[in-house]
Amino acid sequence: MAIPLFDLSRQNQNAELTASIKLAIDRVLEHQQFILGKEVVALEQEIAATCFDNKVHVIGVSSGTDGLLAILMAKNIGPGDAVITTPYTFFATASCPHRLGAEVVFCDIDPTTYMMDPEKLKALLGSFQREADGTLRTAKGNRVKMIIPIHLFGTCCDMDAIMALAQEYGVSVVEDAAQVIGADYPSNRSKRAGAIAEASFVSLYPTKNLGAFGDAGFVVCLDPTLAERIRIIRNHGMEERYYYKVVGGNFRMDGIQAAILRARLPFLATWNEQRQKNAAIYKEAFTKAGLLDRIALPVEPWSTSGLKNHHIYHQYVIRILGEQASAQRDKLMEHLNKKEIGYAIYYPVPLHLQECFASLNHKPGSYPESERASQETLALPIFPELRAEEVCVVVKAIQEALN
Repeated sequence: MAIPLFDLSRQNQNAELTASIKLAIDRVLEHQQFILGKEVVALEQEIAATCFDNKVHVIGVSSGTDGLLAILMAKNIGPGDAVITTPYTFFATASCPHRLGAEVVFCDIDPTTYMMDPEKLKALLGSFQREADGTLRTAKGNRVKMIIPIHLFGTCCDMDAIMALAQEYGVSVVEDAAQVIGADYPSNRSKRAGAIAEASFVSLYPTKNLGAFGDAGFVVCLDPTLAERIRIIRNHGMEERYYYKVVGGNFRMDGIQAAILRARLPFLATWNEQRQKNAAIYKEAFTKAGLLDRIALPVEPWSTSGLKNHHIYHQYVIRILGEQASAQRDKLMEHLNKKEIGYAIYYPVPLHLQECFASLNHKPGSYPESERASQETLALPIFPELRAEEVCVVVKAIQEALN
């Protein structure tokens, strides 16, 4: 039985969704507002109401990457500044500050959650030179201005600890919320992923829990002044047509993508619930197969919080255990290929070892937990329309390979 890692075509079987999308596209063809326009405004309002209880400002952009770039530009991040993130994440989190001329400083991850380790962050912040006015300086002399923690695979990192450290050291925080739309976090500040720090960015890439029919994303801001600056930046820095307040970029969301996302948004809660159910089926199947001594299942760091959506399983990532974990993973992938079962590695090469960041002079062993995770983890199918019997086929194939 061939089982894909992700299969968008199965959503075509949902007649209500398909009809709603067609109506949305026809609506855009009728009013002809293809760039920004009323569809984008309506989507921003509907996301704010549905995902954030109307307590935030949502700005539709052309991608999650462009959302981060717009935030950094709005915060005036550039040469002489330094931004902290982890090397175990999608490329854009580090490439955006790098392309603006800022120094990228990496912080290693927690080996169980794969997200920024607050203890390692504390040690890193404490290692910087602290000037009389509180400014932190890296070894290269750059000002430490921002921390970008990554909420990974559908759940949140320890934002209370990270926010407390940021406040102690006078550093701003921007959430990489690309993978957690609809997730909750147990905090007194906010229970919505992406609305904890002053700003965040979300990807609406087609394979995300809420995906467009192409590239799209949005920014979330708590501060209306920052939100307005980002709105201007996304449109070349233009507030009034052909009058430019700042130098911005072309980060505008297409009207047709906004209309499609408006049609898809009402289904997000159901899709997230289906992912959670699939994760529970995996857990039961792996337990019955007696594999928990050879693989580690995804952790749920906030499972005792009482929140339903503490994990919404954008990805279902297992870890191969043992001294020969990397070799065992290779063996497993070979077997899954033979069985035509989809999988992926998130992320095969941590960012500090990527060729484009060679100038940072990191070597193997610089961030050992990120390196180990890249060599030992594997993402399995978890999309909403995945059937229970398919989950069992995946688990059986893994059992065959590891036995």
